[in-house]
Amino acid sequence: MITDTTTATTTTTADSPSRMPALYLGHGAPMLVDDALWVSQLRDWAARLPRPKSILVVSAHWESAPLTIGATRPVPLVYDFYGFDPKYYQQRYDQPGAPELAGRVRALAPDDEPVAEAPDRGLDHGAYVPLTVMYPEADIPVLQVSMPDLAPERLFRLGQRLAPLRDEGVLIIGSGFMTHGLPYIESWAPDAPPPSWSRDFDAWAADSLARGDIDQLFDYRRKAPASRYAHPTADHFVPLFLTLGAAGDPEATPETAIDGYFIGLSKRSFQVA
Repeated sequence: MITDTTTATTTTTADSPSRMPALYLGHGAPMLVDDALWVSQLRDWAARLPRPKSILVVSAHWESAPLTIGATRPVPLVYDFYGFDPKYYQQRYDQPGAPELAGRVRALAPDDEPVAEAPDRGLDHGAYVPLTVMYPEADIPVLQVSMPDLAPERLFRLGQRLAPLRDEGVLIIGSGFMTHGLPYIESWAPDAPPPSWSRDFDAWAADSLARGDIDQLFDYRRKAPASRYAHPTADHFVPLFLTLGAAGDPEATPETAIDGYFIGLSKRSFQVA
């Protein structure tokens, strides 16, 4: 069953050598950094993880075919949002480049799929916003790669190909949001009660993950309640499949690190060992 790390005992220390877990996290909007509860949850989660050698991120906000490798040197962030307070467009995250990790991604990519490069493409907010909280020192190399498309099975297979990186100290992160029905949100207050479609989809996803029912998750459009409201577009849900593929075992039991809601959307985030 899915366990809640707010009560589970974790023995991992920041410097302990071990296989890195793979994460699926709700990255939130830029104002996540102003939400005290969410910030504390992300910081506590990061403190329980082994310290990564480097970080590989797939974000809901970059779909590009073929698989594309982002900048491997420090470049400006991508402020891919509109209408926010000017302070959010001044945020910095000057992490080291990750050229070695980029080379490993190329080596592990499917033989029949080309790999493209976007050397000037910086981290988007699906990548840097949570990292500014989890690793605020920005001293860990970070690489972002694109989702080549939004097909769950294809992202799962990509995660399987990238899984060996976990034994090399790489923290693999699929960054999305467990429910993301922005057109159907009635209140933008952070503590707004979740609508029924958000609660129902979140409960279905949590149950499916707990049972390791990858086939049901693949078929979420038909099997999940209220999927058209929870995910009018697929981009914020499907990074989950990269995480599950990187788990190595499709029936591995995820460990919930964060649950609850923000503006009525499920921020359920988990890790797989």
